[in-house]
Amino acid sequence: MREAPSVEEANSIWGEEVDIIGVAWSGDERTYRDFIDEGGLTFPQIDDTPGEVYGRFGIPYQPAAVLISTDGSWRVTREELGVASIGELING
Repeated sequence: MREAPSVEEANSIWGEEVDIIGVAWSGDERTYRDFIDEGGLTFPQIDDTPGEVYGRFGIPYQPAAVLISTDGSWRVTREELGVASIGELING
Protein backbone atom coordinates (compact mmCIF):
# COMPACT_ATOMS: atom_id res chain seq x y z
CA MET A 1 0.00 0.00 0.00
CA ARG A 2 2.98 2.31 0.44
CA GLU A 3 3.29 3.02 -3.27
CA ALA A 4 -0.41 3.29 -4.07
CA PRO A 5 -0.73 7.01 -3.22
CA SER A 6 2.29 7.84 -5.40
CA VAL A 7 0.91 5.82 -8.30
CA GLU A 8 -2.50 7.46 -7.87
CA GLU A 9 -0.87 10.90 -7.94
CA ALA A 10 1.18 9.93 -11.01
CA ASN A 11 -2.03 8.82 -12.69
CA SER A 12 -3.58 12.23 -12.03
CA ILE A 13 -0.51 13.95 -13.52
CA TRP A 14 0.30 11.70 -16.50
CA GLY A 15 -2.88 9.65 -16.93
CA GLU A 16 -3.76 11.42 -20.18
CA GLU A 17 -0.33 10.55 -21.64
CA VAL A 18 0.22 6.99 -20.38
CA ASP A 19 -1.86 4.06 -19.22
CA ILE A 20 -1.16 3.21 -15.60
CA ILE A 21 -2.47 -0.20 -14.54
CA GLY A 22 -2.12 -1.73 -11.08
CA VAL A 23 -1.48 -5.46 -10.84
CA ALA A 24 -2.41 -7.22 -7.59
CA TRP A 25 -0.66 -10.51 -7.08
CA SER A 26 -2.19 -12.26 -4.12
CA GLY A 27 -5.06 -12.22 -1.72
CA ASP A 28 -8.74 -12.87 -1.90
CA GLU A 29 -11.33 -10.80 -3.74
CA ARG A 30 -12.33 -8.86 -0.62
CA THR A 31 -8.73 -7.91 0.22
CA TYR A 32 -8.23 -6.84 -3.39
CA ARG A 33 -11.36 -4.66 -3.41
CA ASP A 34 -10.60 -3.22 0.05
CA PHE A 35 -7.10 -2.23 -1.12
CA ILE A 36 -8.59 -0.33 -4.07
CA ASP A 37 -11.30 1.31 -1.96
CA GLU A 38 -9.05 2.24 0.99
CA GLY A 39 -6.45 3.71 -1.33
CA GLY A 40 -9.05 5.64 -3.33
CA LEU A 41 -7.45 4.22 -6.45
CA THR A 42 -8.97 5.37 -9.72
CA PHE A 43 -6.57 3.78 -12.21
CA PRO A 44 -7.44 0.32 -13.58
CA GLN A 45 -6.48 -2.74 -11.54
CA ILE A 46 -5.82 -6.33 -12.60
CA ASP A 47 -6.07 -9.30 -10.23
CA ASP A 48 -3.07 -11.48 -11.10
CA THR A 49 -3.53 -14.17 -8.44
CA PRO A 50 -2.31 -16.83 -10.91
CA GLY A 51 0.91 -14.79 -11.34
CA GLU A 52 0.73 -14.72 -15.14
CA VAL A 53 1.58 -11.03 -15.52
CA TYR A 54 4.34 -11.21 -12.93
CA GLY A 55 5.70 -14.36 -14.57
CA ARG A 56 5.73 -12.82 -18.04
CA PHE A 57 7.95 -10.00 -16.85
CA GLY A 58 10.06 -12.09 -14.46
CA ILE A 59 8.92 -10.23 -11.36
CA PRO A 60 9.45 -12.32 -8.21
CA TYR A 61 8.11 -9.79 -5.68
CA GLN A 62 6.70 -6.32 -5.12
CA PRO A 63 7.40 -3.46 -5.34
CA ALA A 64 7.98 -3.55 -9.05
CA ALA A 65 6.92 -1.62 -12.12
CA VAL A 66 7.00 -2.39 -15.81
CA LEU A 67 7.24 0.37 -18.37
CA ILE A 68 6.00 -0.81 -21.77
CA SER A 69 6.82 1.45 -24.72
CA THR A 70 4.65 1.90 -27.78
CA ASP A 71 7.13 -0.22 -29.78
CA GLY A 72 6.49 -3.17 -27.45
CA SER A 73 9.81 -3.00 -25.64
CA TRP A 74 9.70 -3.03 -21.86
CA ARG A 75 11.82 -2.63 -18.78
CA VAL A 76 11.30 -3.59 -15.17
CA THR A 77 12.24 -1.69 -12.05
CA ARG A 78 12.07 -3.38 -8.65
CA GLU A 79 12.29 -0.41 -6.36
CA GLU A 80 9.73 1.50 -4.37
CA LEU A 81 8.54 4.35 -6.56
CA GLY A 82 7.56 7.86 -5.60
CA VAL A 83 5.95 10.41 -7.89
CA ALA A 84 9.32 11.83 -8.98
CA SER A 85 10.77 8.44 -9.89
CA ILE A 86 7.59 7.50 -11.78
CA GLY A 87 7.94 10.76 -13.71
CA GLU A 88 11.55 9.87 -14.54
CA LEU A 89 10.43 6.49 -15.90
CA ILE A 90 7.69 8.08 -17.99
CA ASN A 91 9.77 10.96 -19.30
CA GLY A 92 12.97 8.96 -19.81
